[in-house]
Amino acid sequence: MTVSADEMRQKLIQSAFQMPSVQTMVSRKSSITNAFVNAIIPVVVPRVEEIEEALMILGLNPSDVRCAYCGDRSTEWDHLRPLVVKRRPTGFISEIANLVPACGKCNQSKGNKPWREWILSKARLSPTGRGSDGIAARVARLERYEQWKPPTVVDFGSLIGEAEWQAYWGLCDAVNEELRKAQEVANRLRAQIVGAITK
Repeated sequence: MTVSADEMRQKLIQSAFQMPSVQTMVSRKSSITNAFVNAIIPVVVPRVEEIEEALMILGLNPSDVRCAYCGDRSTEWDHLRPLVVKRRPTGFISEIANLVPACGKCNQSKGNKPWREWILSKARLSPTGRGSDGIAARVARLERYEQWKPPTVVDFGSLIGEAEWQAYWGLCDAVNEELRKAQEVANRLRAQIVGAITK
């Protein structure tokens, strides 16, 4: 069966369009959780000497800071070890021992995965998946970086008391439950609106 020129053109035109994904309140669950985590994570601003030493270990020039994972231009500093896993803090904090320069693609792709496993994987936008050069050398530098300063690890539950810690996460769960209920109402309202405008 042959495909007509008109059918091929229609397929081409359809492939040129992509409907934005429908945003839901429940799809914000990880954003809400991250907000609850980031609201309590200590931030330790590094000294100039620490930044200089970090860049030296990573083989980076302060006048042209590159992504420690792939070598593209850096746009941000990423947490080498994730702050959140399974919707709870890992205990790591925002400090130079846990931050490396990254590009947006790598930061987005890595998420909260262990950096070594991710950088060597074929994950979408990972350096290996994108065919970046010099990955073995980058891994070696990141391993040296991990040895440079032991990261701070906080046992939040023990530090502030288990009852208050659980109460805090109860608030997070309550916010997410309210968003779930609001989404049910939004789904009903959207269906009503669509029904009204498509008659």
